[in-house]
Amino acid sequence: RKCRLYESYFIKMKLQNKAFPALIASVFMLSCLSSVIQARIYNKCALARRLYRMGMPFHELDDWMCLIEGESSFNTKAINPSNVDGSVDWGLFQINDRYWCKPADGRPSTDSCRMPCRLLLSDDIRFSVACAKYIRRIQGFSAWVAWNNRCQGYKPSVKHCFVHSGPYLK
Repeated sequence: RKCRLYESYFIKMKLQNKAFPALIASVFMLSCLSSVIQARIYNKCALARRLYRMGMPFHELDDWMCLIEGESSFNTKAINPSNVDGSVDWGLFQINDRYWCKPADGRPSTDSCRMPCRLLLSDDIRFSVACAKYIRRIQGFSAWVAWNNRCQGYKPSVKHCFVHSGPYLK
């Protein structure tokens, strides 16, 4: 919103002054874009507590946190466009657009979570969590490559994240 106000001001100035340097316009546009694409990279314990408050079962948190660390390094804006089949993985949980969400470019998708993939990049992780819980219910944790490769068997515990969080534990 703020960027649009500045953008219209700079366009007006550019039209009035033919010598307006393109560099200033470029710097302005880059600063606006950077504010749009900034990622939220979670702290492991903060995310574990947030997921618990959002209904993730406590006994599954070690699996979820191991999976998220392996898939996205806790980055809400993580995108992996390099799947062999041309599909893309989106967000914290690296949810695949061939099966679970609808890509904006119109590529075919089952869209089982019934949502646009761009919602999976939001810092409001409710959409990502809802879709991930659905995937877990349908296919289990084995739906995620990172969980298969890193998290079966031993996983780092997140119990220490809840030591001083009395109200969060039941």
